[in-house]
Amino acid sequence: MKNNYNPLYFLAALGNGGLAVSFFMYLMFMVPHPDTPMATFNHIYPYVTGADTFISISIVIALLAMIYFAFRHFEKVIWNVKEFNKFKKTDAYKALRSSNGEVALMAIPLTFSMMINVLFVLGAVFVPGLWDYVQFLLPFALIGFMVVGYFALKIFVRMMTRFMTTSSFKEEANNHFSQLLSVFAFTMVGVGFAAPGAMSHNLVISATGIFFSILFTVLSVILIIVWIGLGLRSIFKNGFALEASPSVWMLIPILTLIGITGVRVTSGLAHNFLGTDPHPLIFFVGLGAVITAQIVIGILGYSVLTKLGYFNTFVGGNKNSAGSYGLICPGVAFFVLGMFFTHWGLVQNGVIDQFSVAYFIILAPFVFVQFKTIHVLFKLNKNHFNSTAVKEPKVQEKTA
Repeated sequence: MKNNYNPLYFLAALGNGGLAVSFFMYLMFMVPHPDTPMATFNHIYPYVTGADTFISISIVIALLAMIYFAFRHFEKVIWNVKEFNKFKKTDAYKALRSSNGEVALMAIPLTFSMMINVLFVLGAVFVPGLWDYVQFLLPFALIGFMVVGYFALKIFVRMMTRFMTTSSFKEEANNHFSQLLSVFAFTMVGVGFAAPGAMSHNLVISATGIFFSILFTVLSVILIIVWIGLGLRSIFKNGFALEASPSVWMLIPILTLIGITGVRVTSGLAHNFLGTDPHPLIFFVGLGAVITAQIVIGILGYSVLTKLGYFNTFVGGNKNSAGSYGLICPGVAFFVLGMFFTHWGLVQNGVIDQFSVAYFIILAPFVFVQFKTIHVLFKLNKNHFNSTAVKEPKVQEKTA
């Protein structure tokens, strides 16, 4: 396994964690929680034990899905950490650290950022009364994201220093958007910082979270311009690399994280600095712009992946690639932003009524994408792992 492992397998853990959070979105937006910014155990439990059987069953299903995907997330994190420690002792690791593929190491802080988010929602949903102590916990969340952000920057700075001082960046091998993995990691750290920035009642904690959130988000926007430009230049010259082609969709989760960061920073500034609520039109315009960009990227990416035959080769075929797990995050991200846009952009502006026919019609395509993503994840697990337990992947193709 030491010779076949790739750090991109951390994306398997990331995808499961994202799906756990995605099922929390149903509770977040459909269970009333007027006294807190997110649904907690104290809001959810009365509906689970309430008289309406349909609502109770629906909530229990969402909770069970959260538990399942959270378990798979932690399972895959543990497995990856063990395999990565073995991988670090191999020549393949040394080769990775001297190539364009070093960016794959950014999947590690990216996944650990997601793990903090998973722990946060699990605590809120399953621990009675935990929210009463959330103001004491938010500073620890800041510390957690500072640690993850530090290691993300450490990996990135080393890689960029090598690119700039040794001419080791191979433009001909950059005919994909895999370098955006660094942006993905930074935006995940940025949205994490934005959470205490929005929810803390302490001005210092809120300001600190907002400042670091802006720092990582601005860095991400700069890098998007750089890596998209370099990637397109090589793609137009050499064609899209087949095995790395899922990176065509990497902007989708990045845009979701930037959009949610915008929501959180705007809310934090309004509540803690201005003493008011942000106008919902801001979210209609901002989230609407992001989701339309995602739709365009999604259509273009699907066309590219289909033309290259990626799905038939690496999802439905007999070849495996760790990068295939990069297909999961875009689906999760599109669903999550769809929930934010539907509720913050449409319901809050009075465009549609919650739980109306129009409401469910608008949600339908997002829910379809969520469940299609789960279907793809199960197929990938079947291809890469021998059983429901975490085992060694079968065959690993060389990653671009």
